[in-house]
Amino acid sequence: MTPLVSIIVNCYNQGHYLDRSVKSVLSQTLTNLECIIIDDGSTDSTRQISESLMALDSRVSYYFQENRGLASARNFGVSKAKGEWIQCLDADDWIHEDKTRFQLEHLAGYEDQEVVFYCDYDRVLIDPNDTIIDRQPHIIGHLTKEELIERLLTPDFLSSSPHPALQQATLMRKSIFLKHPLQEGLKAMVDRYFALEIASEEISFIYTPLIGAFYTKHQSNMTNSWTYLVKSYADFYQRVTDQRPSLMQFCQRSLTFFINDSIKEKNQTQFEQFAKFVQFPIYLLDGKIRIRGRSSLNLAFMIRQIIPTTLLYEKTDNLPRKILGILSKPLDRLLSVKGG
Repeated sequence: MTPLVSIIVNCYNQGHYLDRSVKSVLSQTLTNLECIIIDDGSTDSTRQISESLMALDSRVSYYFQENRGLASARNFGVSKAKGEWIQCLDADDWIHEDKTRFQLEHLAGYEDQEVVFYCDYDRVLIDPNDTIIDRQPHIIGHLTKEELIERLLTPDFLSSSPHPALQQATLMRKSIFLKHPLQEGLKAMVDRYFALEIASEEISFIYTPLIGAFYTKHQSNMTNSWTYLVKSYADFYQRVTDQRPSLMQFCQRSLTFFINDSIKEKNQTQFEQFAKFVQFPIYLLDGKIRIRGRSSLNLAFMIRQIIPTTLLYEKTDNLPRKILGILSKPLDRLLSVKGG
C-alpha cells in the first residue's frame, strides 16, 4: 500500500502565489497525500484563498498561527501531519506533478531506514510584476556525505554547484523531523542548518534524478541584500561553532572570503563577525600574505585602513602589484612576529 505523504505549505503574506503551489500538490500522480497550509500570521488574503482550496479538495487543510517565522511554521505543520513522509514547500514555489511518486520509487532497499530523497530543481526568476522571466536548471547529482556537508557550509556564490538540500526538492520520513525539529532561533539559513544537522547523523541522502521543484527568486527577496546575507552567514557559522564545532574545518574557504572582503571594504562589523571563527593560518590578498594568529589578523585590518585601495586592489597597471610584491614579504614577517 502506498504510504500517506504530508506536504506542508507554509505561507506568510504570499496568498497570491498559494493557488499555484497547492494545485501543484493536488496534481501529484501519487494521490495518497494531504496538503497542510500553515498560515504564519498573514494579513493578506491567505485565509480566503485557503478556504477556497479546501472547498476544492478534501485533502487540503488550513491552520493559522501568530507570526513566528519559517522554522516554527514548518514544525507546526509537522505536528499536524498524519503522513509517514513529509515534504515542505514555500507558498511561492511549486513541484513537478510526478515528484512524490518518482522519489518514493527509490525506496527499495531503504524500507527500514531513515532516508532523505533529494532531487534537482529549477530556479525561477520573477520580476516585480510577478512575471517569470527566466528558468535556470540546477542539477545536483549524487553527493557523498562529506561532499554534501561541505557544500552546505559553503555560500552559494562561492560554489559552482547548486544548494543540494532545499526543502522544496526533498522528501523524507516524518521521524526525521520529530527527532530533529527545525531550529526556531535562526532567522535565516533554516533549511541549510536543518540539512546540515541531519546530514551529520546516520541518515541516508538518496539522489533522485528529476527536476522536481521550482524555486522562485524575487527581486525583493531579503537574500538579495548583501548586508543581510553576511549577517545570516555569521549567525549560521556561530550556530555551527556552538553545536557542531568539528564541522568548522570545512568552513575555512568561506571564512577566508568574508575576511578578505571585509578588509577590502574596510568593514569592521563584517571583520569582527567572521574573524572569531577563523582557523590559522589564513591567507590574504589572493594568498600573498599569510596570517598566523588573531593579533596579526587584527593588525592587518588596521594597516589596511591607511593603505589606498588602488595600491592593493585595482589593476590599472602593473605598478601597484609590483609595490605589493615588494612589501608583502616584510609585511608577512612583521605580522608573523606580532601574531606568533
